[in-house]
Amino acid sequence: MEYIGWVILVTAVSGIIGTGLGGLIGVLVNKNSNKGVSLLLSFAGGIMLAIVVFDLFQESIIPFIKDKQNNWYYVVVVLGCAFVGYILVYLINNLIDKRLSKEVPHTSSGHPDLHDDLNEMIHLDHIEVHKKNHNSLFVAGLITAIVIALHNLPEGIAIGASYATNPSAIIVSSGFALAVVIGLHNVPEGMAVAVPLVVGGTKKWKAVLITASTGIPTVIGAVIGFAIGNIGPIGLSISLALASGAMLYVVFGELLPESYLMWKSKLPALVTFVGLLIGFLIVLI
Repeated sequence: MEYIGWVILVTAVSGIIGTGLGGLIGVLVNKNSNKGVSLLLSFAGGIMLAIVVFDLFQESIIPFIKDKQNNWYYVVVVLGCAFVGYILVYLINNLIDKRLSKEVPHTSSGHPDLHDDLNEMIHLDHIEVHKKNHNSLFVAGLITAIVIALHNLPEGIAIGASYATNPSAIIVSSGFALAVVIGLHNVPEGMAVAVPLVVGGTKKWKAVLITASTGIPTVIGAVIGFAIGNIGPIGLSISLALASGAMLYVVFGELLPESYLMWKSKLPALVTFVGLLIGFLIVLI
């Protein structure tokens, strides 16, 4: 456990600084940047997908491959844990969507459940509805902060579990790369928390602090993932499999669909592919 301090530091930068930076951007910068956020989500999704498929999944199965008689049994267990991780994050996000979608009626029944516009992602559409009631908008901002904090826990577990496979690889490792990618992913989430808080009457510096605090569960998750991964081969496999499933939902259920909805172009797919190649190179190093 001698490397746990470094894991906490890296995850704090990814979770707390990542969301805090998003909050700062949200209160200071022009929000109309669909194309830029679309490419950011695509790039992060590509790297994250490469790390999960080429590293985390394989590492979760390797401890049991030597058991020639029961290796298929263990593979099924690992895949089951990955499925559980996927479903858990799906349920969390489904809860988030149901809670937040009630605040703003959509004019079209065919409106996508995912965000197809940056203003919707950071809840500027909510602001139009709630602009005469700052208290209502402030509550909406706090609810968003709580659910995003809950959402950040499995992301932290993924970082911690990744580091558990090779804790001595401090910088050149999948854990560090995953932390960077999750940090990028947290930027628009931080904007989603800060903007309604500020318009709801919260001072800008307080909104940024509240936003940054939503990254704390990422650190808690990293400690959990790292600790479970250090229990032994079984603990490491379970934590990696759960983290893999959780990250695959983030990629296929959030990042890639939202990136395309926000900019219906071929370029997000190209950037995803570039991210996938870079992620593959990171794994090889």
